[in-house]
Amino acid sequence: MLQRLLPAHRLLVALLLTATMIPTAIPVLGQDQVPPELQTAPPESALGAPMDAVTIAEQVSPAVVTVINLQRWNASMVDSATDPSMLPTPPADGSPIETGVGTGFFVSSEGYIVTNQHVVDGGESFLVLLNDGDDIEATLVGVDPIADIAVLKVDMMAPAVLSLADSEELKVGMPVLALGSPLGEFTNTVTLGIISALGRSVPELGLYTNLIQHDAAINPGNSGGPLIDANGHVIGVNTLGYMDAQGLFFAVPAKTVRKVASALIAEGEVTYPFLGITARPVTREDAKSLGMDEPVGAFVVDFVDQTTPAGEAGIRQGDIILAIGGTEVTRDTPFVEALFDFRPGDVVDVVLKRGNSEVTVSVSLGTRPADLMP
Repeated sequence: MLQRLLPAHRLLVALLLTATMIPTAIPVLGQDQVPPELQTAPPESALGAPMDAVTIAEQVSPAVVTVINLQRWNASMVDSATDPSMLPTPPADGSPIETGVGTGFFVSSEGYIVTNQHVVDGGESFLVLLNDGDDIEATLVGVDPIADIAVLKVDMMAPAVLSLADSEELKVGMPVLALGSPLGEFTNTVTLGIISALGRSVPELGLYTNLIQHDAAINPGNSGGPLIDANGHVIGVNTLGYMDAQGLFFAVPAKTVRKVASALIAEGEVTYPFLGITARPVTREDAKSLGMDEPVGAFVVDFVDQTTPAGEAGIRQGDIILAIGGTEVTRDTPFVEALFDFRPGDVVDVVLKRGNSEVTVSVSLGTRPADLMP
C-alpha cells in the first residue's frame, strides 16, 4: 500500500486521510527572491564521500524538530478513527487536542521550519518539540499542497540550521540519513540508507513527480523530516512510502523545497502556471499503435473548459504534447514538471503531435486556480 508518511495520529485517523496528488516541479524564482538562509549549500560534492553517520547525526539533530498538530474535537474524528474506543475524552473546556505528529527542521536562524503540508493540514495551532525536549508554540507561515511543503515559524533563534544541497547533483547509490519522529513517539530517530533512484513518479497518487527514492527506513511520523547527504546537507524532505514493501520511500527534492519555502516565506503562497487540460503519459502501447519510436509526450485527455489557455490556443483532445517552451515531455521530465518550469503570464510554444503531423501553438499561461489540478 502506497501512502504519504502521514503524521502519526494518536487519534488513529492518519492512515485514513485522503491523499491529493502533488507534483514537485515549481516555478523558477529569481535569486533576489530567495532568502539568504535558504540558498543552496556550498558546492561540495557528496559523490564518493564516506558517510560518517555518527558525526553527521550529531551535527544535524539539533536542527530537527517534532511538529504537533492541534485541533479542536469534532465528530469527524470519531468517523475517521480506526478504533473510536481508543479516542481520548473530549476536553471539557473545548481546548485543542493533539491530532497528529510529524517532523520538521530549521532552515533559518530566525526560526523558520520546513515540514510537509499534510503534517499541518487542518491544524488550528501547532507545537514544536525541540531536540533538547523543550517545546514552543509555532505559527503557520504558509502551505503549498501542490509540493506538499509547509513553513512554520517559532519566536526564537534556531538552535541549529540545515542548508539545502543542490539536488540536481545527486547520484544513485549515494548514502543518506533520514531523521525524524517515527510513529510520533520515537523522536530524534536516525536511519541510514542509499539513494535508490531519482526522478521517480508515483502514478497511484496522480502527479507526484521527480521524487528521490531511497531505502533509509521511515514510518508515519517521519513526514517533513530531512533526508541528509554525506556532507550533512538536506537533499530532500521525506513525504511518502510503500508501507507493505521493503525500503521504498520517497522525498521531495531540495531544489523544490528551497524554492517553495522561499516563496512561502516571502509571499505566503506559491503560484503555478495553468494550461487547463487533463493529460496522461504516452504508454508503450500508445507509441506502438501511433507509430512512434518511443513512448514520449502526454496525451490530452480532456479540458477543464474551452476558455482555458489550452482551449483558446487551439489544443485539441487527442493531441500529444511533445514539448512545452522548448522542454521535451519525457518519462524523466513529465508534463507537469515541464509546465511548472514557467510562470503565470509566460507565453510558451507547445509542440503537439496531431495525427501524423507536428503542430506548434503559442499559449499564454494562466494562473492555476487553487481548487484545480494543473
